[in-house]
Amino acid sequence: MSAKDDRQLEAARALVRDLAGRLNADGWVRLWDGTRLPLGSAPKSDFEISIRDPGVIGAILRRPSLDSIIRQYVEKGIDFSGGTLVDFGLGLQDGRKAKSIKMKPGEFASLALKLSPFLFAKTADARDAHGFGGEITGKNRKTEDNKAYIQFHYDLSNDFYALFLDPEMVYSCAYYTDWSNGVEQAQHDKLEMICRKLRLKPGERMLDIGAGWGGLLCHAAKNYGVVAHGVTLSEEQLAFARAKAKRLGIDDRVTFELNDYSKLTGTYDKIASIGMYEHIGLKNIPEYMRKVRSLLADDGLFLNHAISRRAHKPKTGWMKSRMRPEKKAIAKYIFPGGELDDIGHSIAAMERAGFEVHDVEGWRLHYARTCQLWCERLTANREQAISYVGEEKYRIWVAYLAGVSLAFSRGTLRLFQTLASKSAKPNPVLPPTRADLYR
Repeated sequence: MSAKDDRQLEAARALVRDLAGRLNADGWVRLWDGTRLPLGSAPKSDFEISIRDPGVIGAILRRPSLDSIIRQYVEKGIDFSGGTLVDFGLGLQDGRKAKSIKMKPGEFASLALKLSPFLFAKTADARDAHGFGGEITGKNRKTEDNKAYIQFHYDLSNDFYALFLDPEMVYSCAYYTDWSNGVEQAQHDKLEMICRKLRLKPGERMLDIGAGWGGLLCHAAKNYGVVAHGVTLSEEQLAFARAKAKRLGIDDRVTFELNDYSKLTGTYDKIASIGMYEHIGLKNIPEYMRKVRSLLADDGLFLNHAISRRAHKPKTGWMKSRMRPEKKAIAKYIFPGGELDDIGHSIAAMERAGFEVHDVEGWRLHYARTCQLWCERLTANREQAISYVGEEKYRIWVAYLAGVSLAFSRGTLRLFQTLASKSAKPNPVLPPTRADLYR
């Protein structure tokens, strides 16, 4: 081993010891020579992060960004074993907040000196072949862009999604009447809760905007007798949903089409939008609300189920266009064109469009658990997932589901269901209490 190799190993060991003192995490780091070092004072778990070669540290130092770390993970420069990323991330929390690495001003110079052996270390180039090829923010989207955004995410592979979703292929926040429930039970309970909130009745016309794989509409038609129609921009989802309705013998009452919500016509008694609101773009929210209201019957109900963010202070100057690293990574590799609203703005947009808001319910921790279970299920089906989408895509998705679960756990992300009617009326469209929801 050369003197250069010795210096790099000693620098890596010093870096891990420093991190262990600051984080006190329940895990280990394995260096490229096989050395296994604790990330805390007395780790008990088998969770281990491995670093392939000194060039991995060098590449991240030269381009210190979340995107660089993701590329190294996708190309196996960084790997993990002995547990899921969610388990490890939860161990790095103080309550709901992530542990931070605080450094005094003088410590930066010392750290830079310690890491100097890595500045010119080389590793295999981390490719960038799995991100969305177009504009990722969606700020200047046209209607025709929506299909490209949706198909990048949803047309990955129905078989791949089936590895971690429930048998009904419901791809949105589940509802846990008991925290020990599994995904299957929680998604069934979610579909039930949506139908109850909408107070569905036999023969009513129901619309699902962004119908996914058809789980909600098939459940509503089978159990509540509605006549249902759903729209999606994903061809994979459309084929699955139509086949499902036919297999269940309800395709005379449940129909699906490939269409943008903005082009819909007709009138519906009940409208659901479950996990679709995040795709429309902030500037399109007013028109979206007006469009949904124009499709709703006078005595109808609308349920909007959407991920949201915390309300921020108004940004000025360069901060106005700055995209947070984690948001940029998700937009690039998972959800191009997605933008999150805050619940206050969503409710205001509803009221400005003429809706009366009746109920707002937060499901933040429900989504934290849903994504954690999805991550665990996908990790358990690793080999099958790789056979469907390749190892790089599999690794991106494991990291994504883990990161989103942690974001909901910490409160960075939220999830709200908002129930509204077309306008204020002297005769209420809802019962006097919520008691019927929990019968």
